[in-house]
Order: sequence, then C-alpha cells, then structure tokens
Amino acid sequence: MATTMTTAPIIERKLVSSRKNWYTSGPAIVLYIAAAKLLLHLLTASRYGYFRDELYFLDCGEHLDFGYVDQPPMIAVVAWFGRHVLGGSLLGIRFLPALAGAAVVWLTGVITREIGGGRFAQGLGAFVVGFAPLYLSLGHLMTMNSFDPLIWMGCAYFVLRIIQTSHQRYWIWFGALAGLGLENKYAIAVFGAGIVIGVLLTEQRRALAHKWIWIGGGLAFLIFLPNLIWNIQHHWPFIELMHNIRASGRDIELGPLEFLKRQVLMMGPLAAPLWLGGVAYLLFSPTAKRFRPLAWAFIVTITLFWVLKGKDYYPGPVYPMMLAAGAVALERLAAGKAWRWIKPAYVVSLGAGAVALLPVVVPVLPVDTYLRYQAKLPFAIPRSEHSHMRDALPQHYADEFGWQEMTLAVARAYQSLPAEERPSVAIFANNFGEAGAIDFFGAQYELPKAIGGHQNYFLWGPRQYTGDPMIVLGDSVEGLRRWCTEVKVAAELDNPYNGMEHDPVLICRGFKPNLQVAWPKLKDWD
Repeated sequence: MATTMTTAPIIERKLVSSRKNWYTSGPAIVLYIAAAKLLLHLLTASRYGYFRDELYFLDCGEHLDFGYVDQPPMIAVVAWFGRHVLGGSLLGIRFLPALAGAAVVWLTGVITREIGGGRFAQGLGAFVVGFAPLYLSLGHLMTMNSFDPLIWMGCAYFVLRIIQTSHQRYWIWFGALAGLGLENKYAIAVFGAGIVIGVLLTEQRRALAHKWIWIGGGLAFLIFLPNLIWNIQHHWPFIELMHNIRASGRDIELGPLEFLKRQVLMMGPLAAPLWLGGVAYLLFSPTAKRFRPLAWAFIVTITLFWVLKGKDYYPGPVYPMMLAAGAVALERLAAGKAWRWIKPAYVVSLGAGAVALLPVVVPVLPVDTYLRYQAKLPFAIPRSEHSHMRDALPQHYADEFGWQEMTLAVARAYQSLPAEERPSVAIFANNFGEAGAIDFFGAQYELPKAIGGHQNYFLWGPRQYTGDPMIVLGDSVEGLRRWCTEVKVAAELDNPYNGMEHDPVLICRGFKPNLQVAWPKLKDWD
C-alpha cells in the first residue's frame, strides 16, 4: 500500500509533464499554425464577393453528373455540399477549401516528421506551407485547385510510409487517393507520372515486383472509371476544350526562366532556398537517399507542366514535400553553434515576407486600399490569361466583383418586357460566370435560369426557348445583329474592378434561325 501511495504522485507528475511537453512539441506547433490559417480564411471569406468559377461550380452542383466539359465531378459535389448543407453563403461554400488548406499544413508537419524533422523543422515546414502566397489564395476560394495539395501530399505521405516500413500494402491507399484526385482534377496524372519515374530511378523499383502497386493502380482506375466513361460518351469534351484553348492563344505561354520566376513568386521569394534546398537534400544527402523518389517526382512534375505549357500554378500542389525536406535540411545545418543564428533569422524574415504579401492573396484590405497597396509593390502581379492583362485587379480578385449588379440590371430589363412575353424570354449568357450569377442571384428577382453555349451550359441545352425574345449577356450590338433582326441596349455595365464584364445587357428579337436549330453552332468551349 505504501509503495502504491508513493508511486502514484510520481506517475501523475509525469503525466502532467508529458501534457505540458506536448503543447510545445512539433505536432502541437503544426496544429497551431493550421488553426491560425483556418481562422484567417474564415474571417476573410466574405470580404469581397463570389468568384466567377464558384458561381459556375454552384450551378454544376445543381446538375450532378459523372463529368463536365472542363472538370471531373468532385468540385460539383463540394459545391452542392457548400450550398445545401452549409447554407450557400460565402463562408459556407469556402469552409471546405479553408479546411483543406489547414489540413495541408498539418500533413506537411507529418511529412516533415517522416523525413526525420524535429520540432523546428516541423514548425518551419508547416509555416511556409500555411502562409505561402499560392496556398493562401487556394484556401480563400472554392476551386478544384484548393483540394489538389491535400490529395497530392496524401499520396506522397503513403509513398513515405512504404519507404519507411517496406509495407507495400500502402499502395492501396495511394491508389485510392490518386483515383479521388483524378475525380478532382486531371493534373494529378502528371504528379503520378513523376512518382512512377521516381520509383523507377531508385531502389524503390522493387515495388514493381509486388502485387500491391498494381492493385493500387487498378483501384485508382476504378475510381476514375465513371468520369472516363462520361468523357467517352460525350466524345471527349475536355480534349476538345484543351485544343480550343491552345488554338485561341487564351493563356499566356511562359519560357523556362519566366516559369521558374513565377514558381518563386507563388511560394514566396524567401521560401525558394527552402524548396531548392529540399531537392538538393533528397538528391545528394546520404541520410536522405531512401526518400529520393520524391525529389525525382518533384523535378518531373515541374518539368512536365512547363513542357506541356501548363499554367504557372499547376505544379503548386507538389511543393509541400520539398519544403518539408528543406526544413529538415536547415534544421540539421543549424544544429551546430556556428549556424544556430540562422533559425530565428530565417523565421523572422519569412514572417515579415508573409505579412508583406498577405494582401495580394487574401482580401484583408478594402478593395480601394488594396489598389493603393498594389501600386506600391516592387513587381507586377503576374497574369495567366491575355484577357486579364488590363484589369486593375489580379484575376482572383477581379472575378469576385460585379455579379449582383449585373443580375439586377438583367432583372430590370426582364421586368421592362410585357408580362405576357416574360414566360418565353431566354437569358443567354456568353460566359459561365454570367450564367452562374443569373442562376444564383436571379431567384430573388424571379428570373428564369440562364442558358448559354459556354462550357457545360452547352450540354444543358436551350430548354424550351426559341430565342424570341432573348436577353443576352457578354456580347455587343454589332456581334448580335447577325443573329437578330432587332437589338436594343437595355443597360450598360461598367464595373470598375471586373474589367472583363463591360458588355451591355442586350434585348434581342427576331432571332434567326430558331434557337433550337441554331444551338449546335453556339457551342463555345474555350
């Protein structure tokens, strides 16, 4: 009895000490950073307005299917959940992307620990990923890109577990995540190719002799199969879309130096030594040799996206694993007394840089204040499409403005028509953002749902409309006269922040030929 009474306080003190130690441990620091990032996104989710793509995805969520012209089906399911479960507010639809961004921070800490990182490395990797400009931007908007880093790094984590444990069954989990990634965005196929090449170039090629990697690949294919069948049934619309984009020259093509420059800007200039150091550490350090497949996967992914003329942000999801490796390398470099100063100096500089660039990617400032801030930046914010070159705001902000004002102008045009004519009035939008705005905001004005030839609206068809009369968005009087006998300007649109939406609201009469007959010619996949 005496022994029990003596040892009980000792055990209790150890438990209390263990709990205290956990609060200052690497995993705890990672969770603090993830929570701070999540809070930042929740507090700023409603600062501006609905993003153009978000309005389109919300419409896709009302037409759930196994595929769409320009994306796989997962984002439509996310949009449906945000609208019908979380309420459809800006905070509601952006909650899951914000949560995914916080989860990437946590997963980066886990990956850092797997590579051998201690408390400092885990915190550093998590901080850089949490507040890199690209990941801050992705956490603010509901897009497919918001979920890619989490899915890709989930795949990377299971590769690490295979390396660490030699348990080949982890390839099943890799395959499941890869299949989910293909249902989110096809770009993960490039990362998958990088992983395969990384395996082939290293001792991990022994995985090919086991059944589990093949089972994992088969599982990924089965998960992706519904979307593949949808594409076959619809005659490969995504491939046609990509061909049209290339033919039109819509996107700005980048040379190798400009592409690399933008990678540096997306991750934050001060983070470049970290991810470059991470690549070097995995390639050349004997202690990190077994993790070399990830370095090759990174190099292949970046290279393929440049060769394929992908947009600058396409390889963005691949960086957390190299930032994790770089954090481990820095932690080991700074272990000696001579280099100990570098840890606080680097963290302070990273924090200052993150604060300085924060308004570029998160709407922490009123828009007019932001424009004054932007004018003082020592660099121009890059554009990825030619149509946005003249916009005062970068695209991720510009496309959040003007939609409610546009819908109100359409409602006034609609109400100006004779009451007996309104049931037959079609609202034709030439852009998926315009159509999505009409469908989302128009219910309060009793507007009918929009139709259009852009992206998946073409597949949803003209419904019962003949086109006489018709309210048209995103066109000019001159352009519409070749289709209509009478064209009237019902309202002028001139939002100072959204430079793309400046065409007037038009009323078209005498559409020729009948809209049902002309529909195949109105397809606009670009």
